[in-house]
Amino acid sequence: MVYITSWSKFQREAEALYTKSPNKVRYCVKWRTVEGVLVLKVTDDTTCLKYRTSSSVYLNRFEVLNHLLMEKMQNRRVPLPQPIRVSAVEALAATPRSGSPAPTAATKPGETAGTGKKKGKKGKK
Repeated sequence: MVYITSWSKFQREAEALYTKSPNKVRYCVKWRTVEGVLVLKVTDDTTCLKYRTSSSVYLNRFEVLNHLLMEKMQNRRVPLPQPIRVSAVEALAATPRSGSPAPTAATKPGETAGTGKKKGKKGKK
């Protein structure tokens, strides 16, 4: 069994192999801790595809391949999230009007509303 050196070639051939015979294909993932190597194997007992990497860059690609193969194994597609539609009335109610004053906190007469400054401590004389 020879390892495929190109990720794109491995992914393309693994998907094609699964499409050709979905009932026979097995997908195996091995992590060799001592060597720090991730090994992926896709086989249908006649064809064996293997890919080996020690780079963490390929983890995202590995995740995408897992997602694609799981999607095919479940025989369904994951629906894309639908955009949220807001009616024109709700949109106008949610936007502040430029002519109206901004809401402020209720204050007692003579108080200032949050200047953000702290009073300094009085020192000994």
